[in-house]
Amino acid sequence: MNKISNTHSKVRDVLWGAPPSDPKERRYLFKLDVFVLTYVCLLYFCNFLDRQAYSSSYLSGMAEDLKMVKNDFNVGNTIFYVGFVISMVPHNLMMLKVRPRYWLTFCAGTWSILTLINFRLNHFYQLCILRFFQGVFESCIFGGVHLMLGSYYPNSKDLVIRTFVFTASGLVGQLFSGVIQAAVHSNLDGLHGLAGWRWLYIMDFVISFPIVIYGFIFFPDSPDIAKPFYFTEEEHQMALKNLKKPKNDKFDKQLLKRVFGKWHWYLFSMLWITGASNEAFAANSILGLWLKYNNYSISDRNHIPMGVFAVGVVATGLAAYYLKLVGNGKNHWHMNLAVALIMIISPVLQLCKPYNTSFVFAAQFLGGVSYAAQTVSFSYANIVCSDDLQERAIVISSMNMLGNSMNAWWSIIFFGADTAPKFKNGSIALLSTAIATIFVVLAIAYLQKRDDDRIAGLVEQVDIEDVIVGLEKGVQNIDTKEKY
Repeated sequence: MNKISNTHSKVRDVLWGAPPSDPKERRYLFKLDVFVLTYVCLLYFCNFLDRQAYSSSYLSGMAEDLKMVKNDFNVGNTIFYVGFVISMVPHNLMMLKVRPRYWLTFCAGTWSILTLINFRLNHFYQLCILRFFQGVFESCIFGGVHLMLGSYYPNSKDLVIRTFVFTASGLVGQLFSGVIQAAVHSNLDGLHGLAGWRWLYIMDFVISFPIVIYGFIFFPDSPDIAKPFYFTEEEHQMALKNLKKPKNDKFDKQLLKRVFGKWHWYLFSMLWITGASNEAFAANSILGLWLKYNNYSISDRNHIPMGVFAVGVVATGLAAYYLKLVGNGKNHWHMNLAVALIMIISPVLQLCKPYNTSFVFAAQFLGGVSYAAQTVSFSYANIVCSDDLQERAIVISSMNMLGNSMNAWWSIIFFGADTAPKFKNGSIALLSTAIATIFVVLAIAYLQKRDDDRIAGLVEQVDIEDVIVGLEKGVQNIDTKEKY
């Protein structure tokens, strides 16, 4: 019995980290995981369940019922991402002014209701309107939750594991959307006169809305805002003590200088512009479109692409645990580089034999590895920008905003539904962004090391005024010597 207990403890320590030795701190961390991490994971699961419903329903009869033609599928995606992008930074700033518990609940409840309304669609223009507002309210989740995880889990090892679980929950939501759609189509198609794809939106609402209510009751705000009812006063003091106070946490006239006077905003934004573009195969349902082109059954169209998201979960987990083992937040670039190298292989396979099932499946499943970059890149930015709350909020939301702004037009130009089954231009574009990612990652690694060396005193920081004064003294000395 003791051997089993010891084995369980060792596995737990490897996968989740050793618990605090103090039983009070252990109980506090348990509550934090239950009420913070569980809620945001469930919310993100529903977020992608609802989002993936668009692709699943398109592949399961919606295209025919709404008379969608050519690139209408991509237009619907573009309109979603337009709403998603323009509201992203405002959401993160709102979460600094409005209690996150209320703001997240409001946004999640609104997008759940909008998802439900999809079952009443009769025209493509109605779909476009709904897609836009769904994008507006769904955009609060990813950047906002990463911002909050960085506040609740300041330790880099804790953060990367929680970030992995959070990101993986979205991939699981995408995976389950295909399962639900296939089951709905088999069992509910035609029930009460509703097509199977319409039932999918109803089912998504039934799953999502109770989670919204759960969050309104149990999700805690930041410890410096309020004490949740299930924390004892002692636990609340622990939360306040563990809350990492940034050196800068004010909106002032120096904010723009603090954000745009460093390399963080520029290179992390570029990192996720290329990172989001590397997700193109998976994010644009290329495998599903390929299967539809080749007349696979509706069941296969929904089940086979699940492998892409399963690969994403495994790759994200491997990346997270590698970072947990190497520690200290300085080696995130290793995994960014590994993902970029794998993403070079994926489009090459697609380009070589776009009609060969084995090559296409290998290319598309490898494309799921791109999702690992989410956990790595956003936890990386959280750690590097940890000393400035506003900079961290703006950098994280800007990464997400700029990355998704690529999705607003990238799919129409390079991954149009009418370019199946070759997706030649898209494969070339993916190859280009994967190569560009390598250069961005190496630049970040260099600049981060330079900054760390300066902090450690290994590189002397020179004040420009001292240089000018020194030059003036040098000129005066030369003039004095010349007189003699």
